Amino acid sequence: MKLSASDDDLGSDIHVPADIDWHMLDKSKFFFLGAALFSAVSAGLYPAMVLKTRQQVSSTQISCFKMSFSIMRCEGLRGFYRGFGTTLMGTIPARALYMGALEVTKTSVGSSTVRLGFSDTTATAIASAAAGLSSAMAAQLVWTPIDVVSQRLMVQAPNASPCRYKNGLDAFRKILFADGFKGLYRGFGISMLTYAPSNAVWWASYSVANKLIYGGLGWSDNLRRSESKATAVAVQGLSAAMASGVSALITTPLDTIKTRLQVLDKEENGVRKPLTMLQTVRNLVKESGLAACYRGLGPRWASMSLSATTMITTYELLKRLSAKNQES
Repeated sequence: MKLSASDDDLGSDIHVPADIDWHMLDKSKFFFLGAALFSAVSAGLYPAMVLKTRQQVSSTQISCFKMSFSIMRCEGLRGFYRGFGTTLMGTIPARALYMGALEVTKTSVGSSTVRLGFSDTTATAIASAAAGLSSAMAAQLVWTPIDVVSQRLMVQAPNASPCRYKNGLDAFRKILFADGFKGLYRGFGISMLTYAPSNAVWWASYSVANKLIYGGLGWSDNLRRSESKATAVAVQGLSAAMASGVSALITTPLDTIKTRLQVLDKEENGVRKPLTMLQTVRNLVKESGLAACYRGLGPRWASMSLSATTMITTYELLKRLSAKNQES
């Protein structure tokens, strides 16, 4: 199964097979079932996102085990799902925008590049790059405000008195009142700088890993074409995990800076103000040096790996369920 470029973290995190024609799918069924399936996947991966976020905003280095134990002891299982309702409401329209922009851009740019005389390989590469860019930008228009709200709920101290945010709607209203729309889009620029290279690195690493695995198995192109679906999924899953490790290692510093920009404030004369990017980087380096930029690397790698592997198999199921004129 061939795959086109995908968004991160959702991270983020939609992997769309390139060999699926848009016209072959029942669109209403595709989006409805996709929302249900991917929301279920997001629910399973959400605790890792909470761990990552709390590690990134912590002023000291805390291991995943200690952080998990602390959350379970003080907040129970509910602590691992702080802000999940807000995230769930946002990922549905963000995912729809992503997949729509991805397929429409890929189709239009692909046909245009072919007419301009580019080879099929070059045309596919250009179309995929343009589709990845447009889909990421479209999804971030929805995802950044949701990210800001949900991450503040994630790191809010339990049983705080007074409670800063009662729920997602309350957080949205207070951020809008205090900082305007600019507050909801805090970190938008660095979000784009984080997700764009993350996608590029992920797909480059995935492609290399896929070839290395098949080469290690000693399989020729003919054997690859005749492989079983189970074998294809297994190889893709292992490749996705390896690619996620490389991508997480390279882009986690940007993700840490982004998270702190969206969550932390400074106080001047009793007034809370957002940190600048330079102040955020200085604070990180002052706390623990460059190692502080890699806080949350473990949970982020785990989340990206599980997400990439699960999304591939989930999308294969979604494709079969959404195909037009499928036999019962």
